[in-house]
Amino acid sequence: MPAELEKHGLKQVDYIFCLNDTDGHWDTMGQLIAPQGHICTIVENEQPLNMEQLKLKSASLHVEFMFTRSIFNTPDIARQGEILQQTAKLLDAGKITTSLSKTLAGMNVETLTRAHRLVREGHMRGKVVITC
Repeated sequence: MPAELEKHGLKQVDYIFCLNDTDGHWDTMGQLIAPQGHICTIVENEQPLNMEQLKLKSASLHVEFMFTRSIFNTPDIARQGEILQQTAKLLDAGKITTSLSKTLAGMNVETLTRAHRLVREGHMRGKVVITC
């Protein structure tokens, strides 16, 4: 990532949105985030994250989890329904599309192993669905 950013004349960025492998990208994100920048992730980390680079830069980490409102019955829980309704409208209008990229047939050990391997290798774009 640093080399790609440098091609565009950038050494650091103000915002990073991490959509996969937080653990694998963490050190690079720490290098690339600008002082007082923001990193957002929707991906669970498997290892504790070293916060020293963020602390040094006074950068922020924002974690988004789809089920927070319902798990904790937050005061704004109705907002989740509004978001889902808006998403349905955008889907129906064709303004957003599914991220489905691979469908595997058969709910069995071999298919589950193959699907898991595809995701864990880190080269997958989109979602994998297993049909029965």
